Amino acid sequence: MLITPLEPKLVPAVEGLIGLGGPYLRVRTSSDYWLYARLFSTTCPVAIEDERVVGVIIAFRSQDNPDEVYLQDVMTHPDHRRRGITRSLIDTIRRQAAAWGCKRLYLTSEAGNITAHATWLALGFTNIPGDQTVNGISVISNYKGPTKHRAVYELTVSSSLL
Repeated sequence: MLITPLEPKLVPAVEGLIGLGGPYLRVRTSSDYWLYARLFSTTCPVAIEDERVVGVIIAFRSQDNPDEVYLQDVMTHPDHRRRGITRSLIDTIRRQAAAWGCKRLYLTSEAGNITAHATWLALGFTNIPGDQTVNGISVISNYKGPTKHRAVYELTVSSSLL
């Protein structure tokens, strides 16, 4: 498996892969992915196996709090799950975050996405305490806007990763 930064030529394959993530993920526009490839490629790693895109993370370093990297979308092809692809992609972002001196990675998930919850915990993320519990998962109300309640997960970045 090859982990490489997102490039414009990979955009159609990334769109197809993220399209498999519904209902929890939604495909953004080709223009969005092209910009991610041009402006944020160091935090948008892609996993390639047998010349196919089998995993991707779209992530960004916060401009308001440069100690943080937000993982917007995480997707591994259903036929390639439980093979360490997501872990490898997250490790790539953790190393970049450590090189920048960042302190944490974080992401959000819908409380109904039980599989994602189990994945984040298995990968070492912590579910941040919220103001309500849904399906046994701590959720912050209106985290992403009115009625957009989300479970928030964080992972500490250590400078020892360098």
